[in-house]
Amino acid sequence: MTKPYVKKDIQDRIATVEFFHPAHNSLPSDILAELAETITEVGQDDNVLVIIVKSGGERTFCAGASFKELISIEDEKTGEQFFSGFANVINAMRTCPKFIIGRVQGKTVGGGVGLASSMDYCMATKFAAIKLSELNLGIGPFVVGPAVERKLGVSGMSQIAIDANTFYSAEWARDKGLFANVYETTEELDIAVSEFAKNLCEYNPEAVKHMKQMFWRGTEDWDELLIERAKISGKLVLSSFTKEKLKRFK
Repeated sequence: MTKPYVKKDIQDRIATVEFFHPAHNSLPSDILAELAETITEVGQDDNVLVIIVKSGGERTFCAGASFKELISIEDEKTGEQFFSGFANVINAMRTCPKFIIGRVQGKTVGGGVGLASSMDYCMATKFAAIKLSELNLGIGPFVVGPAVERKLGVSGMSQIAIDANTFYSAEWARDKGLFANVYETTEELDIAVSEFAKNLCEYNPEAVKHMKQMFWRGTEDWDELLIERAKISGKLVLSSFTKEKLKRFK
């Protein structure tokens, strides 16, 4: 079985950051920390003009939080630290001075939807259905909520957050603004992502930097906001309701 990893590859001034976990690309703390660190690192690299974020494997883009780690949380501080991992990745993408292209090849759940929502431009296959399942576990999409709401609007975000058992199609996500384009196959997606990234390399890096700041205007408080949200999730994950729900995954 392939071990979990985060790796980067820089070619022709395009940095590709890829994460993988054998449990449907779920995100434990160490992967989250490495992902945030890698995105920050390539964002500061003057040799990089564009960043592509993708996951390994052919099916699920990201299953969200690691259930194994959620089950092991026994105190509020540990819970806050775990959920802060998602906050750190979102904030790394938010403050990165380069455009980040998301390549979403398959289903995306919970924190994975937050990840996709934090891309500057996201492209997907028709298999990339999305679901915010947190409420079903007795917690909620508190940390990723601001990023998802920014892309889908309050209406779209509340719809998938409340209907926590349903996968919404890639076409629905495209119509709501999460995905810019939806492709029939992964091969078509990869060609489109590659060509788009090359086109973005033609832009003035200074203009891109200012555009990023403009697009993310009004999110300057997210460093504090998302950590406050992580505290809420850190408390709720210890509730008897959530503990009972998580037992099913042991």
